[in-house]
Amino acid sequence: MTGRSRSAPRLATGDYEQNAREELAAWRTKVMSGPNLWDRTTRGVQQRINRVIPESVHAVITGAIEQMTRGILTGSDLTTPAPLLGASVAAREAQVLEKIALYRTTATAEGGVAGAGGFLLAAADFPVLISLKIKLLFDIAALYGHSGKDFRERLYILAIFQLAFSSPVHRHDVFAGMVGWDARDVGTLEAFDWRRFQQEYRDYIDLAKLAQLLPLVGAPVGMIVNYRLLDRLGETAMNAYRMRWFEGR
Repeated sequence: MTGRSRSAPRLATGDYEQNAREELAAWRTKVMSGPNLWDRTTRGVQQRINRVIPESVHAVITGAIEQMTRGILTGSDLTTPAPLLGASVAAREAQVLEKIALYRTTATAEGGVAGAGGFLLAAADFPVLISLKIKLLFDIAALYGHSGKDFRERLYILAIFQLAFSSPVHRHDVFAGMVGWDARDVGTLEAFDWRRFQQEYRDYIDLAKLAQLLPLVGAPVGMIVNYRLLDRLGETAMNAYRMRWFEGR
């Protein structure tokens, strides 16, 4: 969706909402689909990748993910945009698409620079890319009218992150926990599964980013991979917030 369109379609409010509902239904079907041949094949490849990447790179990745997740849930110094109030879903999503395009362009450029530098710069790309993704999610949350200062909202942001970058089996579990979010008990910080979050993200990203570590092709691959990762996250976030928008109407 986000990769194919630069702006929200110019439709009347009712038509736009109907179009959004249809896109949401198609996305839900895709999210809930089972593992395909590619998913099963890449699991074995992933295990071999983990043996090839230097342990120092693994340490950087793991540390960045843990720091990021803890910072989101417990950090009081995060700068969060003010929620957008009183706007239609069409007006909100016009701005959301602009944000996705902006962050996607930034991530693409950063991926090209990092991909040209081998293992060390590729490792450095992980925390930078995570930061861009999280900032994008906080911006999108605000555009749909939610405050990033709310602990429940921070948990939802982490759920979106997992939904975008997890194996099919875990994705189904995450999605089930997001349905009816505003009316359910979402748990506590102590109940958050840090280890599962880190492992799912690492497994998904390691495979996508492997070729960025290779000489000569690292730069163009880094650009393509970062573009697609931000595009996927944007699409996931839009539909995750659409789900809450329509549940509340």
